[in-house]
Amino acid sequence: MAAGGPSRSERKAAERVRRLREEQQRERLRQVSRILRKAAAERSAEEGRLLAESEDLVTELQGRSRRREGLKRRQEEVCDDPEELRRKVRELAGAVRNAKYLVVYTGAGISTAASIPDYRGPNGVWTLLQKGRSVSAADLSEAEPTLTHMSIARLHEQKLVQHVVSQNCDGLHLRSGLPRTAISELHGNMYIEVCTACTPNREYVRVFDVTERTALHRHQTGRACHKCGAQLRDTIVHFGERGTLGQPLNWEAATQAASKADTILCLGSSLKVLKKYPRLWCMTKPPSRRPKLYIVNLQWTPKDDWAALKLHGKCDDVMQLLMDELGLEIPPYSRWQDPIFSLATPLCAGEEGSHTRKSLCRSREEPPPGDRGAPLSSAPVLGGWFGKGCTKRTKRKKT
Repeated sequence: MAAGGPSRSERKAAERVRRLREEQQRERLRQVSRILRKAAAERSAEEGRLLAESEDLVTELQGRSRRREGLKRRQEEVCDDPEELRRKVRELAGAVRNAKYLVVYTGAGISTAASIPDYRGPNGVWTLLQKGRSVSAADLSEAEPTLTHMSIARLHEQKLVQHVVSQNCDGLHLRSGLPRTAISELHGNMYIEVCTACTPNREYVRVFDVTERTALHRHQTGRACHKCGAQLRDTIVHFGERGTLGQPLNWEAATQAASKADTILCLGSSLKVLKKYPRLWCMTKPPSRRPKLYIVNLQWTPKDDWAALKLHGKCDDVMQLLMDELGLEIPPYSRWQDPIFSLATPLCAGEEGSHTRKSLCRSREEPPPGDRGAPLSSAPVLGGWFGKGCTKRTKRKKT
């Protein structure tokens, strides 16, 4: 035995006592928990005495129960009744008309109408994974801009919306016709890959999902820059990563817009991620000088208490009512007018096998033979998109 210290047998005995006490405490906790699940009238006198002797455990278990119920309520989807929703939309319309600088923050909820799952809804990706259920992969090439996307594009065209900050990487804001300068895609765009070896970074818009070979901390797409030959990378910012690319994240424009905003409209976002970006909420300003906040979401968000108005409704339903109230027509989406086809850089010869993802087409049907209406860059060839005569030294056409 070391001088002044317990012997090995003493340490073992003390460990056995500690484990026994822990097990007794767990058993007591289980007993109290079973009793608390009973109605007060159904408890025996002995059970009543046990509860009286275990006040600390009762308080702890009741606190746990309240927290569970609170979390459950936060996950529930709540819908305002039609008349209440119309009243709120009228108030929102007034805010849109009177706003000097309106910024829109969008989340996965605006794309669910395009059959793209959200994250925290009843059938969201995180919700299903937490329940131990599998999540099927969605074919995003079939997704098209929703009524909400097209409404936002029209509001920007009418100078009622100045900037859009999106958490989505589905590229639907770009495809709705919203100008690149008016979008900050904070988590990237699945249709864009970049060369970071070029200065400034050289950007390649594609008509297919470029993320087939990429993952967390692994961003190379397997294609090379047409200018310098360096490896291209995707633009996606995964959970746990920090976005450093200038475009399409466009953080500079997002923070400038937030600093100028007097009104912020949040559409379809749980705000659990966006709330972590203090620059987007002008937290350095006193509360009286921060932008007025309007939230459209079916579930609770951590910014609800800050909101001037919370609308519980589906984004498409709210935006339809809002556009009606503003007297604005919502432009229909047309693949023939989708800007991604004019922005897209064709693959070089030999790159057509660099991906297996389905490519977007201007029409859901193949163009008829001899159709000269579609440009070369929008014609699908062997599942890839490339132009004749393209070499690594080919300069990207300016758009």
